[in-house]
Amino acid sequence: MAKPDNIAGFPAILPPHPRVLILGSIPSLASLESGQYYGHPRNAFWPIMGNLLGFRPDTPYAKRVEAIKLADVAVWDVLNNCRRAGSLDSAIERDSERPNDIPELLGRHPTITTIACNGTKAYDSLRRYFMADLSHIQIHKLPSTSPANAQCSLAEKLSAWRLVATLVLSRDSLV
Repeated sequence: MAKPDNIAGFPAILPPHPRVLILGSIPSLASLESGQYYGHPRNAFWPIMGNLLGFRPDTPYAKRVEAIKLADVAVWDVLNNCRRAGSLDSAIERDSERPNDIPELLGRHPTITTIACNGTKAYDSLRRYFMADLSHIQIHKLPSTSPANAQCSLAEKLSAWRLVATLVLSRDSLV
């Protein structure tokens, strides 16, 4: 087994008035190497978001980030840092996990009414560290967009992730 590396996440993608917060667990090695959220070429995140928000998944990263922001969607990770060998969430050493300050972010951005967790690890970590602080927020566990989540087809992932489009397109929930 490979020696675990210290992994540190990215700053949040944060529009001025976010309504939905998408939380992953922590970036993969491919994401860290590219300096981009969901940077693995087979990760379905950008194809799904492009389908939902109307941009091509091969659009330059800065323009994809801008499209996410224009839709009032924030992107971050539950974990700020940890030790992990490789990229799989299952390889994260639980005693090394240090979460991001999600309650502080929500306090600064009360327009966020919904959290969409990208996969089980993000959802379980969010519940472990912050469930007592999140009673006022809708939380949804969506299928991981990771290529490691092979039990779900792209069509099944897209179908579940349509929730995000529904939330950002229903403007009557603005605060």
